[in-house]
Amino acid sequence: MSRILITGSSDGLGLEAGRQLSADGHAVVLHARNEARAEAARQSLPNCEAVVRADVSTLAGMHALAEQITGLGTFDAVIHNVGVGYGGGHIVTPDGFERIFAVNVVAPFVLTATTPRPRRLIYLSSEMHVDGNPDLSDPMWETRRWNGVQAYCDSKLYDTMLAIALAGRWSDVRVNAVDPGWIATKMGGANAPGKLADGARTQVWLAAGDAPEATVTGGYFHDMRQSRACAAVYDEDAQKRLVDYLERITGISLPD
Repeated sequence: MSRILITGSSDGLGLEAGRQLSADGHAVVLHARNEARAEAARQSLPNCEAVVRADVSTLAGMHALAEQITGLGTFDAVIHNVGVGYGGGHIVTPDGFERIFAVNVVAPFVLTATTPRPRRLIYLSSEMHVDGNPDLSDPMWETRRWNGVQAYCDSKLYDTMLAIALAGRWSDVRVNAVDPGWIATKMGGANAPGKLADGARTQVWLAAGDAPEATVTGGYFHDMRQSRACAAVYDEDAQKRLVDYLERITGISLPD
């Protein structure tokens, strides 16, 4: 049995991953942004070990969640599922961060850097990462005209870059990125062709599977198959720029 934390798991793909892992006998800790959503998650998966809660759109919330996670001890795997889509407009958080970048990129970085290192890390990517801009010239959209779709594409590119950078940095952790596909969730919309169960199965497999194909590191996966992400993901200079930038804006150093 494995012990697995899933961020952003009060509904959608995160909750479905929790259901599948729990059904397989694993201990699951869910995450919700507030108490109302935490209670809904408990009702949806009553046998989960715990539900941690914090709004990770702010640095204070990220640190609060990190403290809760650390207090629960070591996990075998962490699935960084938390994320927001591009339909909410241009929102600046109290920290001065663009909200999509804060939730989708900064939060996984902060939680990764400040909580006990698991044996496996999985980051949620998207096929839309291929249209992301790796140059970090204006990640907070301070000078560019707002484009929510582009902001989302950028965030998924950065998530994938972070996963591959960590795989090269931490030899004791199996780190991978997953494109779950276009799935019928609140974010994906009712017209999405993919089924919820199918969208969660790859990250579940990577978090707890023991097949040789699931026990690799530095992979980009879709539908339980490894493929190549876009070229920018493997650019070590671009990876370093991203990590350096995240360290600078958060004041947190990523451990070696």
